[in-house]
Amino acid sequence: MEQRAEIGIIGGSGLYSMPGFEAREEAALETPFGEPSDAYILGRLEGRRVAFLARHGRGHRISPSELNFRANIFGFKMLGAERILSLSAVGSLKEEHAPLDFVIPDQFFDRTRGRISTFFGGGVVAHISFADPVCPQLSKIVHGAAGEIGINSKTGGTYLCMEGPAFSTRAESNVYRSWGMDVIGMTNLQEAKLAREAEICYVTIAMVTDYDCWHEAHDAVTVEQIIGTLRKNAENACRLVGKVVARMPGERTCKCGAALKHAIITDPRAIPAEAKEKLGLLIGKYTGD
Repeated sequence: MEQRAEIGIIGGSGLYSMPGFEAREEAALETPFGEPSDAYILGRLEGRRVAFLARHGRGHRISPSELNFRANIFGFKMLGAERILSLSAVGSLKEEHAPLDFVIPDQFFDRTRGRISTFFGGGVVAHISFADPVCPQLSKIVHGAAGEIGINSKTGGTYLCMEGPAFSTRAESNVYRSWGMDVIGMTNLQEAKLAREAEICYVTIAMVTDYDCWHEAHDAVTVEQIIGTLRKNAENACRLVGKVVARMPGERTCKCGAALKHAIITDPRAIPAEAKEKLGLLIGKYTGD
């Protein structure tokens, strides 16, 4: 497929009407791993080719546990995206991360169960380095852009990825706090792992909506307040994405683009033809196919 996007953005429907985004077309892709959550919305933002994907589908139809993470990330790879900005609503596990703050975590902790978070298997074994799961170049750009437009953002910290769809019990929330976790969500760990395997730079922009259930004032929060926070976060996200895209350099200087260079353990001669065809977009440059 001809390259049609440089930058991928994962988020909600509010981003489709963001200022400056010139939507051109939709791309409904079929990947080797099935269908993504929705069609990708392709267009230009700040002069750059971008692709938007509604993580849960338009109308928010897909539960976190039902998401086809592999198809979503592979679709961006098919479109040629080299960077992904992932926007996600999260709960705060620390007093210092207040509603309306944006956190740019540099670590993840997995509390999901049975989700598929690798492209490999079926005759191909690969072990990526995931000690530092977020692209440092992207994190720096996002943090700098947020400061320019007056969004309170913080870099670093751990995103705990829970299964859901129910939120935490108070006991669970307090345990996570005792572990030193910063924010809690249901989706971004799998995205980060798969983006690394696909050699795509990835960053999470975690938008705090509430204090989860541990906070003593949690019961005083109304639905109207939460909706108001979500709306304001969406407005801030639109402004931030535009600024980040405008600041994005053309060349990558991180290691994300060569994540598979020393990760594929299987002898290329032993890889089944079916696996080579299925994963050719990811491994072809290393297997000589």
